[in-house]
Amino acid sequence: MAMEASEIERLIKAALPDAVVEIKDLAGDGDHYAATVTSAAFKGKSRVQQHQMVYAALQGNMGGVLHALALTTQASDI
Repeated sequence: MAMEASEIERLIKAALPDAVVEIKDLAGDGDHYAATVTSAAFKGKSRVQQHQMVYAALQGNMGGVLHALALTTQASDI
């Protein structure tokens, strides 16, 4: 079963309420997405820590219902 882009966004925003999330379905199959996540919560964090925060927000769905996620993160200035 595939995961909807809206569900990915909902999970990320639940964990990072200020996040600006942009999601693209790369293959049209609901399994391969690219996401850009911008949040003030990333300020002072390494890229690895930022990605870990997003993966934690996805509550274990990575590698399961969400097969692939090309992730770009950045700290906002807010």
